[in-house]
Amino acid sequence: MNRRRFFWMAALALGGLLAFRLYQELGGEAAAGPGGAFGGPEKRGQLVEAAAPERTTITDRLSLIGSLQAKQRVEVTPKVSGRLLEVRVDRGSRVKAGQIVARLEDDELRQQVRRAEAAHLVTRASLEQREAELANREMELERYRNLSADGVVSAQQLETASTNVHVTRAQMSLAEAQIAQAEAELEELRIRFGQMEIASPMNGIVATRYADAGAMLSSSTPIFLILDLSTMLTVINVPERDISKIVVGSAAKVTVDALAGEEFAGRVVRISPILDPQTRTAPVEIELENIGEHLKAEMFARVDLDLETEREALLVPRDALVYRNDRQGVFVVDAETARFQPVTTGLTEGDLVEVVEGVGDADVVVSRGANLLQNGDPIQIMSPEGD
Repeated sequence: MNRRRFFWMAALALGGLLAFRLYQELGGEAAAGPGGAFGGPEKRGQLVEAAAPERTTITDRLSLIGSLQAKQRVEVTPKVSGRLLEVRVDRGSRVKAGQIVARLEDDELRQQVRRAEAAHLVTRASLEQREAELANREMELERYRNLSADGVVSAQQLETASTNVHVTRAQMSLAEAQIAQAEAELEELRIRFGQMEIASPMNGIVATRYADAGAMLSSSTPIFLILDLSTMLTVINVPERDISKIVVGSAAKVTVDALAGEEFAGRVVRISPILDPQTRTAPVEIELENIGEHLKAEMFARVDLDLETEREALLVPRDALVYRNDRQGVFVVDAETARFQPVTTGLTEGDLVEVVEGVGDADVVVSRGANLLQNGDPIQIMSPEGD
């Protein structure tokens, strides 16, 4: 019985000692005042770097986001209705202007062309027959005239011979008209026959194939979408306050997230004369050369336009910006604590960001280590070199 009591007393003593050590480690001494209730060390703040905002002159720029589109894009459709017999290209295929990319069934039309060619030959033969008849009747008329002068034939016979010549000439005119009609019909059929082969209207790349062989198509059914990616366009919606600062020909820098580190030179090619009454913005088209065709249609594009106007601005390090409770801000040094201050930002200049509202020239902000802080945390400021 004595051993059991001794064991429990030793366990309680050990537990108390552990609780006391844990109290010291977790800052119980700080709760008791400077130096701690038991003479332990004073709690140290988070080590951070700090800097004063920088007042400087910056050039106004406009940064907006748009999506890239091919400058030229064409949906290829047949000119006549028919069943799709053959598809010669597919998505991703490069094509040239005039290249045959698909073909419709043409057996029936081929037969119509043959019939029209035969009809044309018949009309040509009919004309040749009329020409021969005319030559014969003109000779007959001339002979009758000579005989009439000698009194061998009557006036009635001479009149009949003259009438036969006029009739044959009319028949020749009819045959010539029939030939013209047959040639027109034949040419129409040949044109339709040529339309059975569907050609690409431009150089480019097949972006989409809409139909497969065997499909029944009308003259409005698209088969392919072809893009020319050599030149791209992006449309940005410029706010009303900035639209007057942009002119056709203004330079633009374009970047895309998918090609980090690459920058593409663009220029303004069109400015809409009408603003959207809801957003108070105007569409502006930016054109850029797609050297190497690295840019793809529908990529998001970040467009920076230099507005060529200068003004003073207050800048803070980019690393000073943090988000707390979905609000953007910085930590301002307040004695030995960090106070979270919401800010409104503007342009970016390298590693510096413009602060429009929230801090002033006299403030000092945490420039490194802000992402680990909460409002009111104690801090210790060190030099950038870590001294």
